[in-house]
Amino acid sequence: MYRFFAQPQVNEENNSIFGYELLLRTDEGGSWRLPEDFTAISIADQAKLLEQIAVKLNTALHDIVLAFNLNQKQASDPLTLGAIITLKKRIDPAALTIELTEAPTLPEIQEISTLLHQYNIDVVLDDVGTGSNTYNNVKHILPYVDQIKFAMQNLRMSGKAEKIPESLSFWVDMAKKYRLAWY
Repeated sequence: MYRFFAQPQVNEENNSIFGYELLLRTDEGGSWRLPEDFTAISIADQAKLLEQIAVKLNTALHDIVLAFNLNQKQASDPLTLGAIITLKKRIDPAALTIELTEAPTLPEIQEISTLLHQYNIDVVLDDVGTGSNTYNNVKHILPYVDQIKFAMQNLRMSGKAEKIPESLSFWVDMAKKYRLAWY
């Protein structure tokens, strides 16, 4: 059994909730855990879960952003992108944001970005600065994304918390350079 949990996204300037990151979890013996394989649940089933949570959050009456993650395999699948576009139409006027957990190739991000932007769906590059999402690996795709997301917990968990201020400062500068929103 799968479920999305809604993690509030808070505007620090006025302490208001502007959206929710939807975190997919699986029930393993009464405990909700991160799925080992996100492709184990079809994008059609994920879209149904997303639509259900949009109803619960009453996105039809509020200017709310719903964000969820796609891995590289999911993001490069035309059927996934079609399901996302259909979902966006069904939950309108809520905004939909796709967070890419792995950097796609340049041709992939060009296709993804062009297609999703036609439907006002923002594209976010998740976890910049860690794993394979280092600057040298992602600089060529930054013009095609709308936002970058810096995950401090990745540096903390790897024992590199002392590098957070320097790394965060670098990525803020990159966001300004490419005119990207960042968080």
